[in-house]
Amino acid sequence: MELRAQGWWLLCAAAALAACARGDPASKSRSCSEVRQIYGAKGFSLSDVPQAEISGEHLRICPQGYTCCTSHMEENLANRSRAELETALLDSGRALQATLTTQLQNFDDHFQHLLNESERALQDTFPGAFGELYTQSARAFWDLYSELRLYYRGANLHLEETLAEFWARLLERLFRQLHPQLLLPDDYLDCLGKQAEALRPFGEAPRELRLRATRAFVAARAFVQGLGVASDVVRKVAQVPLGPECSRAVMKLVYCAHCLGVPGARPCPDYCRNVLKGCLANQADLDAEWRNLLDSMVLITDKFWGPSGAESVIGSVHLWLAEAINALQDNRDTLTAKVIQGCGNPKVNPQSSGPEQKQRRGKLVLQERPPTGSLEKLVSEAKAQLRDAQDFWISLPGMLCSEKMAMSTASDDRCWNGMAKGRYLPEVMGDGLANQINNPEVEVDITKPDMTVRQQIMQLKVMTNRLRSAYNGNDVDFQDASDDSSGSGSGDSCPDDLCGRRVSKKSSSPRTTLTHALPGLSEREGQKTSASGCPRPCVSLMLLLSLVLSAARPTWR
Repeated sequence: MELRAQGWWLLCAAAALAACARGDPASKSRSCSEVRQIYGAKGFSLSDVPQAEISGEHLRICPQGYTCCTSHMEENLANRSRAELETALLDSGRALQATLTTQLQNFDDHFQHLLNESERALQDTFPGAFGELYTQSARAFWDLYSELRLYYRGANLHLEETLAEFWARLLERLFRQLHPQLLLPDDYLDCLGKQAEALRPFGEAPRELRLRATRAFVAARAFVQGLGVASDVVRKVAQVPLGPECSRAVMKLVYCAHCLGVPGARPCPDYCRNVLKGCLANQADLDAEWRNLLDSMVLITDKFWGPSGAESVIGSVHLWLAEAINALQDNRDTLTAKVIQGCGNPKVNPQSSGPEQKQRRGKLVLQERPPTGSLEKLVSEAKAQLRDAQDFWISLPGMLCSEKMAMSTASDDRCWNGMAKGRYLPEVMGDGLANQINNPEVEVDITKPDMTVRQQIMQLKVMTNRLRSAYNGNDVDFQDASDDSSGSGSGDSCPDDLCGRRVSKKSSSPRTTLTHALPGLSEREGQKTSASGCPRPCVSLMLLLSLVLSAARPTWR
């Protein structure tokens, strides 16, 4: 009897030692209680959670030791871990989008305010100074400001052509008003238009406005469009779904420690970085072109200053208009004589009230308003924020690990390494898709880049090229390089009486739809043309044709 009792005690002792060695379910019941709390907090049914650990042969993601997770729990937690990471990506993207959108709104408000103030100054001063010479031609001035706004906001207008056509229309109107006693049929006015470049009826004002306005408006427009493109890229890339291999890796990173009874162990830093570098490998490939875009945006702000800068020119359009009308009045007699010499004597208007009254209006002398300093403040803030955002894509893994993944503060034997509580030994991978070929945590197919990300890389390249052209004073309309037409401003249209009415008779250059117009550009402020439906291979040919034809456009010198 005594031997039997002694044998039973030895058997119990051996069983206890075996239980300790393998992690007996009863000894781990407290761990399952913690898992129960975590699982319930995620909104799942507590009936799924076993009371004590069970054998983990059913696990497909986590290591197959004793576990507090059923296969159903593992699947639920895997889906939750993917959703949580995708939410974290969206949150990070929204924060950057908010910054870029605020910048865009501030600059847009400022540039629109400058143009509005110029038009208001014209409406306040021109009627008293020029009388009917202005009021009977007021529509031409209204059209000019409307088209300047359309151009700035992304409509398909060639600014030099728009200005040239304005001066041509204005000359016809004012020449008629200056000579009411003469019959001036259309063919005579056509002759007048052909003589205009040599006659320079408005003095140097048209040339000065063309040189300065084209540089100022193209710089302002390109900058705000760059902000729109950057925000749009962040929005689209943040919505790229995570692949199945990433989902498995994130589950193992975040929740497998709970399933294996060590819920207090937080992910090792290098382990977390490897998982997210693998998951976000495509996003990291945006880095080079993203930096190029932001660098170009910072650079083009240099074009906001000086005599041809946006701050000086956009708010001073009315000054050149006043100078032009003053010059026309000063040169009236000489101009009339030269026109008659070149185009012949026009017939007298029998309905005229009598001999021409040479009523001379006074000159209008306006002073340029000094800058308020508000643009300088906006630029300073924008430069700082753009520089801070330069490493956004490659800093995402580290940022998310620190802020969202409850990463351990040190790489020691107390952190979760994916298999157990202990040190994480593999080296950290580099950034980008090509560097993930040996990622130990995420199986990444480096031969299959994400197409949404590749399209956004192309958008960044297109916008960067546009900014660089704008920096040199050139405006080149680039066709959308992606098949996604949902970008800001894509597909906008407006009726011919707003956008298409000023096509030059002397130029047949095609107009291409801008990829990104400013937010708020309505259907009446864009234009859908045949170019928007042009197959991608023809874009380069159209661009070359546009550049060649633009060189032949009539200009005021």
